[in-house]
Amino acid sequence: MPKLTRIFYVEDEPDILEVAKIALGDIGGFEVGSASSGQEALQRLAAFSPDLILLDVMMPGMDGPTTLCELRKIPTLKDIPVIFMTAKVQPKEIEHFKAIGALEVIAKPFDPMTLAGQLSKIWERHCV
Repeated sequence: MPKLTRIFYVEDEPDILEVAKIALGDIGGFEVGSASSGQEALQRLAAFSPDLILLDVMMPGMDGPTTLCELRKIPTLKDIPVIFMTAKVQPKEIEHFKAIGALEVIAKPFDPMTLAGQLSKIWERHCV
């Protein structure tokens, strides 16, 4: 049974990124890597070797869906599960995000106290 230990979060808002890092690292006990843009993520992800990638949808430059598409072109990253975190959570939007390869969609704003548990449950449902 693979264990979820390393999470990489891509988020362009510094405050949200910092809260998530605390929620996942300090509260959840995960090793957390991060990037503030899709382009930076593409450069840093392979070196971090995450089990799971959290990806903001709305980012300047390269948005989340485009970043996911680019990740799928990199052999060492193409099979890593991705979860989108976004305020865009209408049913059609969620359906679209899953259709392009996201495991799940977590709504923003998220609850820092339950984020790690949410990710663990998604991991158990889809990746174990």
